[in-house]
Amino acid sequence: MADGNFNRNILPYNNYRSGLRAGRSSERARAMKIFEEMVREEHLGKDADEAERLIREFRERLFSE
Repeated sequence: MADGNFNRNILPYNNYRSGLRAGRSSERARAMKIFEEMVREEHLGKDADEAERLIREFRERLFSE
């Protein structure tokens, strides 16, 4: 219910947690981009399928923490 502060209902529930989640998400996206570039530049996979498998496995491990 309104208590006189008209902005209260539009503020995030928990500023710290939402910022922490956003930071983690952006760092994971950055890590994925860098890893994909590294795999392709260094030819770490024997072929394209192997490179995609490495990228997929890295993504799964990164997002499982």
